Amino acid sequence: MSRKPLDRRALFASGAAAAFLAAAGVSAGPLPQRGGKLRLALSGAARSDDWAQGDGLFMQVARQGLIYETLTEIAADGTLHGELATGWTSSPDARVWVFDLRTGVSFHDDKPLTAADVIHSLSALGEIQALARGRVQITLEAPNPALPFTLSQTSTAIRPAHAPNAGIGTGLYAMRHFAPGQQLLAERVAHHWKDGQAGWFDKVELVSIPSEAVRAQALAEYLVDGADIADASTLKGFADVTQWRGHAVSRSVAMPIALGRGLFDDLRAPQRWWGA
Repeated sequence: MSRKPLDRRALFASGAAAAFLAAAGVSAGPLPQRGGKLRLALSGAARSDDWAQGDGLFMQVARQGLIYETLTEIAADGTLHGELATGWTSSPDARVWVFDLRTGVSFHDDKPLTAADVIHSLSALGEIQALARGRVQITLEAPNPALPFTLSQTSTAIRPAHAPNAGIGTGLYAMRHFAPGQQLLAERVAHHWKDGQAGWFDKVELVSIPSEAVRAQALAEYLVDGADIADASTLKGFADVTQWRGHAVSRSVAMPIALGRGLFDDLRAPQRWWGA
């Protein structure tokens, strides 16, 4: 039995798109197609989860894969790129860092991203100050040459200073419904600086299913398109399911090259996948 193809409305198939995706580590399969809904069954959710706490897989994907962005990101090919930062420099001892912020970025409530939001979000790192509206300086207590990589992690997500725990970010998807420990419904924003690069699904739904056996059953019965599943034998014989490193995804979903990583090791995976 084969899965029904995901609904899709537009094909992003220009030569420029092909060149960009190849550089980003995307496989040579079908080019991304905009439309449809991605449904994921994930573990690690709790009724105590909120946008400030909860470190299970469910909330990590919700934060970094959908709602928020960070100053930097690890691309599909494993290389470091700017996300909300367009560039950065450091002092010779890697203790003082300056980051240039992307312009024209707004939160989901239409408030513009400013240096104040970055300062509020990253205050735990050290002394942070605005050098200008679109530039911040981070002074660390000790040298850290790996700071740009650290700033790609979900713990450094940039939140609005005026509503840090409201589930409002600058990400490709805006929260439409959130039931802690149960479900998240997110919808693609109308316009985003990553248009043509990521965010191919119109909607994404995360559902919390604590039992691995039930997650596998949901995937086998076509109720979801992906799940974290450690025991691959639970889906043995399902030719239309891709499995490796503790995760499983329907072959109706196309994705960038995994480069040996698990499907959810990259928490931004849901924004990079598309309907095959």
